[in-house]
Parts: sequence; structure tokens; C-alpha cells
Amino acid sequence: MSKSGKRQPPKPVDLDPHGEKLLQVEDPLLEATKYLKLLQKNSSQSMETHLLSFELNMRKQKILLAFQALKQLLKLNPDSPDSHRCLIRFFHKVSGFGAPVTDSEKLISNVLEVERPNLSQLHERTLVEANRSFLQKHKDSLMHRAAAAEMLYVLEPDKKIEAIKLIDDSANKMVAKDGALGPVLEWSLKDCIAVHKLLETVLIDPDASSRWKARCAEYFPFSTYFEGIHSSAMSHLESLENGGIVHAETETRDANILNGKLHSFKQLAI
Repeated sequence: MSKSGKRQPPKPVDLDPHGEKLLQVEDPLLEATKYLKLLQKNSSQSMETHLLSFELNMRKQKILLAFQALKQLLKLNPDSPDSHRCLIRFFHKVSGFGAPVTDSEKLISNVLEVERPNLSQLHERTLVEANRSFLQKHKDSLMHRAAAAEMLYVLEPDKKIEAIKLIDDSANKMVAKDGALGPVLEWSLKDCIAVHKLLETVLIDPDASSRWKARCAEYFPFSTYFEGIHSSAMSHLESLENGGIVHAETETRDANILNGKLHSFKQLAI
């Protein structure tokens, strides 16, 4: 009943609360194309628009449209890890094509033959060399190292151990950030989760993903994803192990490692 005393009509029941029916479309690629056209019209300068275009057209085998999306990505941000992934994946895929037979295949081959030398990332380089150059240029960035590791595995699957080592050897350095009271660790929770999913679902190495999870639990002790020592996930686990009683954490830890614990504010003067 509303404040005015009038009876409100009952809220309609959501018959598809998890959106399962929305996923059950006859042609997912066709539906995705509709959304892509809206994004291209209204968000043509967004990286996400061209990433979607690239992925969609690669799945539809629309090679020239995928290449067009790739060129837009390189134009917007040539140093982006996503742009690099698309670049290597695209030319790795087309390198597996046989000799062109049909007119459309010959057209695609001719266009790429003319366009490839114009891409500075690939100029007179193999894909392996381009990936190595990308890594060297961005060796201090976690997400760039992860992209290079993923593409190394794509290009040379037998070098999976080397690819994982690129991630394991990444260093989380202290940096100054706006709004912080002092230097903080550089990596973000979002990026660390993305790397964990890469190890778990792409490189598919349980040991490496477990090591990464344990490492990030130290960096983000309040993260439920990594089950950090101060996370609600660990509190719930302690509660179960101790008959429902959650014991307070009394151990004092390094403020730099905790990256956000409240005792960091003790020195704050107002």
C-alpha cells in the first residue's frame, strides 16, 4: 500500500530471473550483430566496440571485417594488450589458410598482402618476433606480460612452461598513486583475477593457478575471490571449522602487503 493509502498493484513475477531464456536464441551471432551495429553507431571510439566486432567477425569467418576491427583497435591504442592479442590471433589464423581458390579468397589474400607491411608491429617480423618485441617493450606491465604469455602459447603450444614463467616472474612494484597516503602495490584486483582465469582456463595449469591465487591472496587479503586471510570467505570457513564461532584476526601484518588495512591511517594528521 502506498503512502496515500492506495493499494499498489502486485509486482509482476520475473519468470526468467537468471536470463536463461534470453540466452536461448536461435542465432546468437545474428543477435550479437544487432548490438554491434548499435555500438558502432554510438560508441565508435570505444575499444570495447571494436573488440566485440573483431570477436564476432572472427567467429563468422568475416575476415576482412575482422581485419577492419583490428585496424581500428591499433589506431585507438596500439600498445593495448587486447590489441596485441587480436593482432597475433588474426595473422596466426590467416597463416593457416591454404592457397586461395575462390575469388573471395583471392581478394582477402591480396588485401592482407598489401596491408600487412603497413602495420609497424609486424613490419619485416614473424609473429613470434613481434610477440617477443611486444614483451620487451612492456616487460614491467603485468597485463602486457600476460598477453605476451598467452600469445606465446598460441603460437608455440610446446612452450607452455615458458609462457607460465613469464607470468610467474612478473613483479608487483610499489608505485605512487593519486589519492593514496603513500606508495601502494601496482597491480589491481581486477587484473590479478584476469590473470588467474588465464592460467586456469586458457593455459590450463592447476599448479600455476594455485600459486597465483596464493600469491594474490597476500596482496589482497580482503578479496573473497582469492580467499584472502581477512576475506568473508575465510571468515566463513573459520566459522565452520570452529563450530560457528568466528575468531578475530589478531596477527599484525605489514601495511604495504595488506594494501589498504585500516591501521594505515594511524599516522594521518588532520
